[in-house]
Order: sequence, then C-alpha cells, then structure tokens
Amino acid sequence: MRISSSTIYDSNLASLGQQQTALLKTQQQVATGRRIQSASDDPVAAAQAISVNQADAINTQYGANRTAMRHTVSLAESNLQNVTSLIQDIQTATVNAGNGGLSDIDRRTIATDLSGRLQELVSYANSTDGAGNYLFSGFQSRTQPFADVAGVMTYNGDDGQRLTQANASRQIASSDSGADVFMRIKNGNGTFVTKPAAANTGTGIISTGSVSNTASLTTNSYSVVFTVTPGVGGAPDVTTYAVNDTTTPAAVSAGTTYVSGQAISFAGMQFDIKGIPANGDTFTVTPSTNESIFKTVSDLITALNAPVPTSANGGTTGLTNTLSRSLKNLDNALNNVLSIRSTLGLRLQELDALQTAGDDLALQFKQTLSQLQDIDPYKAYSDLTQQNTTLQASLKSFAAVSNLSLFNYM
Repeated sequence: MRISSSTIYDSNLASLGQQQTALLKTQQQVATGRRIQSASDDPVAAAQAISVNQADAINTQYGANRTAMRHTVSLAESNLQNVTSLIQDIQTATVNAGNGGLSDIDRRTIATDLSGRLQELVSYANSTDGAGNYLFSGFQSRTQPFADVAGVMTYNGDDGQRLTQANASRQIASSDSGADVFMRIKNGNGTFVTKPAAANTGTGIISTGSVSNTASLTTNSYSVVFTVTPGVGGAPDVTTYAVNDTTTPAAVSAGTTYVSGQAISFAGMQFDIKGIPANGDTFTVTPSTNESIFKTVSDLITALNAPVPTSANGGTTGLTNTLSRSLKNLDNALNNVLSIRSTLGLRLQELDALQTAGDDLALQFKQTLSQLQDIDPYKAYSDLTQQNTTLQASLKSFAAVSNLSLFNYM
C-alpha cells in the first residue's frame, strides 16, 4: 500500500498537536495544582466537587454564625457577672445597714450609695452588643429594654429569644428576655411572703418561712393577729395569736399561746416570730409574686432614707423586718441571675463543641476536595517530563521525514 508524503506530513502534524495539547494540560495542572481544569476533564469528580464546595460554604457560614453568637452570649454573661458582683455588694451594704449603732444620717449615706448602685444596675440591664443591639430586650433588639417611668422601672422589650442556626440541625438562643432576668423574680421564699404591718409597735420579727406540706398549700392570704391579755394579780401578761384567712374571711386558729421563736404552722406553711409583739400587732402571709430587682433595691433605698422611730416600743424592729425581707429578695434575684448565667455557660460550651465539630468537618471537606481536584505532584512531574521528552522526539522525527520526496532520489 502506498502512503503519500502528504499523509505522512498530516499524520505527524496531528500527532504533534495532540502531544502539545497534552503537555499544555499537564503544565496547567502542575502550575495550578489542580487535576480538573474543566468539567470535561472528569465530569463525575467535577460534580462531586461542586457538592462538596457547597457543603463547605454552608459549614463556613455556620461557623460565622457561631462566632457572632459567641460574641453576643459572652457579652451577656460578662454583664451578668457584673450584675452578680453588684447584687453581692448591695447585700453587704444591707447587712451593714442593720447595725444598731448607725444613725439616720449613716443609713441615708448607705441609701445614697445604693442609689448609685441602682443606676449602675440599670446600665447593665440596658447593655448592647457594641452594634446597637440590646442584649436583654428579646426580639426588640433596637428597643431599650428598661426605662424609669414616674419612678417605676418598666420593661419595653418582649419575651422572645433570638435564635441562631449553629449547625444544620441546631438552633441556639443568642439572647434572653430582660423580664426573665431582672423582673420575674419571686419575692419572699418563692411560695409566700411574710410581712409585718406598718402600724406594729412591738418587737416581733418574722422569718421568711418555708413550705412544710406542699399538698396543703393554697393561694389565699392570711393574717396573724396578736392579743396581749394583762396578767391578774401580778401574773405575767399572756400573748396569744389568731390566724385568719383574709381571702375567704374565716378563722384558721384562735387563741393560740405565743412563744417567741416557736414555729407557727398552717395551710402547708411554717414560719416563726421572735420578740415581743404588742397587742394588735399583725403579720400578713400572702402568695409570692414577681418583684423586679429594681423594685427591691428601690424599696430598700426608701426604707434607709426614712427616719427610724425611737419612741415606739418597736424601735428599729420595722427596719429589721424590712432589711430581712430585702435580703431574702436580693438572694432570690442573685439566684435568678446565677441560673441565667448557668444557661449562658452551657450555651458557650455547646458552641465550643459545635465549633470543634465544624472545624473537623471543614478539614474533611478540604481533604475530599483535594482528593477530587488536586494532582498527584509526583505523577504530574513524571508525566510532564515524559510528555516533554516524547514531544522533543516527535519534533526531531517530524523534521526528518517532513522533506522526504521521491524526487530526492531520482
């Protein structure tokens, strides 16, 4: 079979073109480090790489969400840590205010200090994340949560919790309602509140009490009224008390002899009264209600600014009862803040765990993409050398045969 010179020429030229194309492709792979330069190089791997890249981008966004959320939650926890220290300072000042050697001026000085602490507390409650978003306003992130309206602290936020998508299957709260942190704090012992009447003149001091029988508890209000009967013929006076249900007016018990410090129990509740109540002195027992930390401190300031009567038999008894009640409410507020801080700490721990898992997932995505897209450098360099050698040989061969013609031998 005869093969024309033009056929040999065209065949060699086509082979050279293919070798140059292959060499160029290998050179591009070596230069970029990528095996796939276009989808046609490996359609299956290219499609898989797109899916992995999308998953990696989503994982990266989750990481950004977690970073932003960690900033917000850390700020909230830091503010509540300051609130914790502030409440503890107020507790210390309240204990100091109970010193019987203090004068009215001394107590007013403490009240002035507590007024500054109250303003500091409000500033913490109105803290922002640095970008103008309030930490404790629920969904109303641009609304200042707390404001003093005619001497009463009001909450202008809502009960929502802003949620952040921390990963594909987990949303975590990045904010808390200020009402839950600062306003919805049960007063008294959390179940009921004991309080002396303002008109009491005796030295009776009532404890905060405790629940003795949950099944017997009611939501009614009660009063404990004392009666002092003068002794006959030099005998000591006899003090008794009657317990009345003031919600559905009825006597619970009557004529019970009073012994200082002895437990008084009824309707599943138990408390004691120490001291010497005067005739007609009354103590009330009512269901616990929500009392804001702001009201607790404000009432404490009002009590310390008021002069303590010295002529009545009670002396500083009224103040002692007030301070005792304030300390209990402060303790309730502190426990509530510590509980919120505990939940914030748990969120931070979960964010750290999710961040670690996200970082591991990102590494897996990078490794998978590398396996799909990246070259094997040793193989690529070997191919490049072989292809270059082959091309050089082909060029020499082409040069040798390109001028062949029968006329050269005739």
